[in-house]
Amino acid sequence: MKVAGWWGESRAAHPVMIQLGFAAHCAAGHTVGLGCRWLNTWIAAAMNAPAQPFRSLPSVDQLKARPAWDGVVVTDEISTRICREIIAAARTAIAAGELQSAAQVSGAIDNQLASALSVLMGPALRPVYNGMGVLVHTNAGRAPLSPDALAHITETSAGYCNLEMSLTTGQRGSRQDLLKPLIRWLFTAEDALVVNNGAAAIMLALHALARDRPVLVSRGELVEIGGSFRVPDVMTAAGASLTEVGTTNRTWARDYDVALTDLAAAGRPAAALLQVHRSNFSIDGFVHTPTVTELATLAHAHDLPLIVDLGSGVVGDLSRWQLLAEPTVQQTLQAGADLVTFSGDKLLGGPQAGLIVGKRRWLARLATSAMARAVRVDSMTLAGLETTLRSHVQGRATVALPLWQAIDLDADELHVRAQTLAAQLEGGLDDSWQVGIGTAEATIGGGAQPGSTLQSTALTLRRQGWSAEALVTALRRGQPAVIGRPRGAEVLLDLRSLFAGAAARVPQADQSAIAGAQPTSTGASTSTIAVIMNKLETELEVAFSALPRLPRLGN
Repeated sequence: MKVAGWWGESRAAHPVMIQLGFAAHCAAGHTVGLGCRWLNTWIAAAMNAPAQPFRSLPSVDQLKARPAWDGVVVTDEISTRICREIIAAARTAIAAGELQSAAQVSGAIDNQLASALSVLMGPALRPVYNGMGVLVHTNAGRAPLSPDALAHITETSAGYCNLEMSLTTGQRGSRQDLLKPLIRWLFTAEDALVVNNGAAAIMLALHALARDRPVLVSRGELVEIGGSFRVPDVMTAAGASLTEVGTTNRTWARDYDVALTDLAAAGRPAAALLQVHRSNFSIDGFVHTPTVTELATLAHAHDLPLIVDLGSGVVGDLSRWQLLAEPTVQQTLQAGADLVTFSGDKLLGGPQAGLIVGKRRWLARLATSAMARAVRVDSMTLAGLETTLRSHVQGRATVALPLWQAIDLDADELHVRAQTLAAQLEGGLDDSWQVGIGTAEATIGGGAQPGSTLQSTALTLRRQGWSAEALVTALRRGQPAVIGRPRGAEVLLDLRSLFAGAAARVPQADQSAIAGAQPTSTGASTSTIAVIMNKLETELEVAFSALPRLPRLGN
């Protein structure tokens, strides 16, 4: 072997290593030649080593020139940035030993590029048909908005609007004044504020009224409200100091009284009493919780506000739907609560928002807090919430709001619609499919009505050679996306929740049928249900008929 021969080949494969190693070896005074055992061993290893995966990395220009970019509209600056990001990620993976061959590098880059281009080509936020049987599905956007709400959002957001302008005086106004009349009339409240969600509502109240001071809460109400977001964490973020009273299952008014006395004696007087509604779980058996009236009497004796976090925001009696009895906002205020906080996107059936209603004395302090600006809502939320509130004020919730349409939907009528839809689907699918009808139980969801269910009807889907999990995945990845629930070898699509999300997708030509529909004896609108479900059937048939062309996902 000649030095020139191995040097030429090895340098191409390992240029840095060969040059540095050769230089160090010569500098050490070793003789270069076949007689050096160390050098011969090193040369053999270098010649037998695979090509470095780093060498398979494309340049930015090469990656930008790939056919995958065809039809993608993006600036040159952004495409360059994306390519550099993909190449840098691949380089990091190589250095970590995660990519060890040219093929692995190429595959990783192809996947990363496809993922990036999918973001450029289509929206990340997509419509989903909810067949899970959860009406207020947190992961699927909570309560769907009504066509009227969407129309009002478009009307006021496509151009300018009077968000903070008085059209009477021409001077600056407050966005909080826009919905106050509707909120006050609906909930019999002195005053109101709207913020961006329920957690922000309670946080603003505590921050404005109890910063650096103790707030009394029962141990049985230190709940986690989802996403590992807990009441103690909210209080800490608001700057309030938590004082626990009572026990997990039994707390009495005297527990609060003792704590108030002890805090005053220690020179740390309390700032408020807080009652948190256990909306996402229940405690049964040997339990006791003070009434709102008891706590309000105690709080007012110490000139303190009673804050009640209701969570769901119930407007009226739920017994007609066999749902669990919950205190309404009106009842809670009438019982003596000074501030009541609740969500706009749970049982109210509107957009994500937090409402604070109650005594003007305390709400004035909230309105002037610096945090009030940080948690305020925009014009789109206010437009959607205004239309939702007006539907309740008009007594049209079960006709106008998709959530309440779904809750109010008659079980027998739902079964009839299921038969029609099943027949249509069977006609559009090949013999490998089996479409059936089964019973189901829908839930409210969203942390509301734990343990309460609504009798429902579901489509059952099977496909030969497919597991239920594979079919669920195919439905979820389809266009449009349909989310269902596997049960044994079949997939269930609950029609009550599918109905809830379909109202806003009815063509404009059909809106008149919804607006003019008259309630039936159950409060639901037969013509509304027919219009919406017929449209839903058409769109679902298109989605399902495309499934036979999906790649086999395996069992």
